Amino acid sequence: MERNQSHRQVANMRKALFDQRYLDEQFVQLEELQDDVNPNFVEEIVTLFYRDSTRLILNIEQALEKSSLDFSKLDTYMHQLKGKTTSIGAIRVKNECTQFADYCNAGNGEGCKRTFQQLKKEYSTLKKKLETYFQFARQIGPVETACRSSY
Repeated sequence: MERNQSHRQVANMRKALFDQRYLDEQFVQLEELQDDVNPNFVEEIVTLFYRDSTRLILNIEQALEKSSLDFSKLDTYMHQLKGKTTSIGAIRVKNECTQFADYCNAGNGEGCKRTFQQLKKEYSTLKKKLETYFQFARQIGPVETACRSSY
């Protein structure tokens, strides 16, 4: 009985990530690639995402601290980050990347700085939620997660 309750809890956590628009269909596609040979595929991809994107976020932070903003460089960094967020289905972070790019194209430094703060908040919130989700999922063992009708 407790195992069924744990499975339900993990399923509810996953569903909430979609219902609250933290994740989109791309995450489901990653789940569909997960199998018995590589049961932690999605977690590994997300871990790589956070490892790689941390460097980009640091680069953006440093670029935003300069007295004269290089919008071309900022846009390049943000384009790379947006690509990474899209690859795991991190829709809220991706939306902030898009907003940031719009401010870059308009030459709006204050807009870039404001949006970047929101982006970091969404990024951090998603990271915590996914860490919790994966931790619970590991504790209960393999479970069928790839299911299009869950959100």
